[in-house]
Amino acid sequence: MKDAQPVIAVILGDPAGIGSELIAKLFNEAALFEGVHTVLLGDRWLWQEGQRVAGIRHQLPEIQEFNQARQHAGPVFLPMETVAEGDVSYARESAAGGASTLALLTRCMDAALANEVDAICFAPLNKLSMKKGGLAYEDELHFFANHLNVQDYFCEFNTLGSLWTARISSHVPLKDAAEYITEERIIAASRLMYDALQLAGTREPRVAVAAFNPHAGEGGTCGREEIEIITPAVEACRAQGYPISGPFPADTIFLKARDGEYDAIVTMYHDQGQIAIKLMGFMDGVTVQGGLPIPITTPAHGTAFDIAGQGKANVNPTRNAFLIACEMGKNLRQQRLNASA
Repeated sequence: MKDAQPVIAVILGDPAGIGSELIAKLFNEAALFEGVHTVLLGDRWLWQEGQRVAGIRHQLPEIQEFNQARQHAGPVFLPMETVAEGDVSYARESAAGGASTLALLTRCMDAALANEVDAICFAPLNKLSMKKGGLAYEDELHFFANHLNVQDYFCEFNTLGSLWTARISSHVPLKDAAEYITEERIIAASRLMYDALQLAGTREPRVAVAAFNPHAGEGGTCGREEIEIITPAVEACRAQGYPISGPFPADTIFLKARDGEYDAIVTMYHDQGQIAIKLMGFMDGVTVQGGLPIPITTPAHGTAFDIAGQGKANVNPTRNAFLIACEMGKNLRQQRLNASA
């Protein structure tokens, strides 16, 4: 009988930030690793440094290939030499640090393409370091999508507990956001959100779509995107069997979601959702890379250079990111087993 437990790859993150400390703290919670095979990737010296900063010591069995993970019940360490200790310093962007994270992420994605990994969770990365280190894309999501041969729509999800958000446009100037509001993108984001929530364990997700204009356009007096684009997209989703609701005024829909009426909100641009969700719980947020063939998660905060190496990092978002990766990885693993039966 095939092993139903998923393999979760974990990466230490940018070596100049708080990632290694966070992972050391995460691995101190033994109960989190029950029911999954966890593989930690990284440089030995950085893993040791993270433990030193956290004041924690771990003894993990070492493996050399991902396919050896299923031979172990608990977490294992897969060492990779990606950066020399003398080539990076806390709180400093560097090409060496960026190249390190790119190498580790590439190794994980190659394992995912070989069906040796069911989910990836990475500690915070630094985009400037990654650009210096060779990242040829605007962000890591586009890097993932290219490497994993994704042809369909993909986007970031931001989560806070049971509430998830997606957005139609992301890292673009606000003046350009309206150009991204199309029926096709709204339909794709809404369906993607619904399917991702189901993979994360929500049987019947309740997904709402936010309006773009004040007061949802006020009958066309404040803008016509709701009438001409957003409402037809919502109706198309419903016709396809996705029970999506909206559009709702953006300044009130998060109140309904906070009170439990909805599980997710599809927003029209970056700050429309990000401001609300970060005000509701900045220190618990998780980013999920949506639309990829496997789940990839990370804490929603950054590398926190201001506290790097000081032992002050809060592990809550990393724990949440790992738990989401585990839940989605378990369900993906089961889908794969069912498909091969």
